[in-house]
Amino acid sequence: MPSILVLNGPNLNLLGTRQPEIYGRTTLADVEQMCRSHGAARGVEVHCAQSNHEGALVTHIHEARGVHAGLILNAGAYTHTSVALMDAIKGTEMPTVELHLSNVHARESFRHHSYISPVAIGVIAGFGANGYKLAIDALLGHLETPR
Repeated sequence: MPSILVLNGPNLNLLGTRQPEIYGRTTLADVEQMCRSHGAARGVEVHCAQSNHEGALVTHIHEARGVHAGLILNAGAYTHTSVALMDAIKGTEMPTVELHLSNVHARESFRHHSYISPVAIGVIAGFGANGYKLAIDALLGHLETPR
């Protein structure tokens, strides 16, 4: 069974309690279970990881190369600051879907710029926890399309 990696960045371990008016009340454990269940229904194994540390996220991306068919990345605030994450995705050539729980374009202007978007196959934003299922479907659709 093919596999994908769902990688969550800083502060996403606080889902369910951190600013629920923006991010909802669904916990990270709930999101991970939803991803694994949705992936299984689609015939793909979903592995999940989270870190508050930029270097650890880069390492996860490096280690995913040759192991996972693709990546769903919610880089949190690192989306707007991390050239290192962008370079890791570019360097590994990992098909990546950029994901945001909130609509970052309806928020502060600094959230409108992404270092991830230029190396991602697409971006999903503003659908809350359901965005993860959309991201899995989008990534699998991309992987199933003949190149």
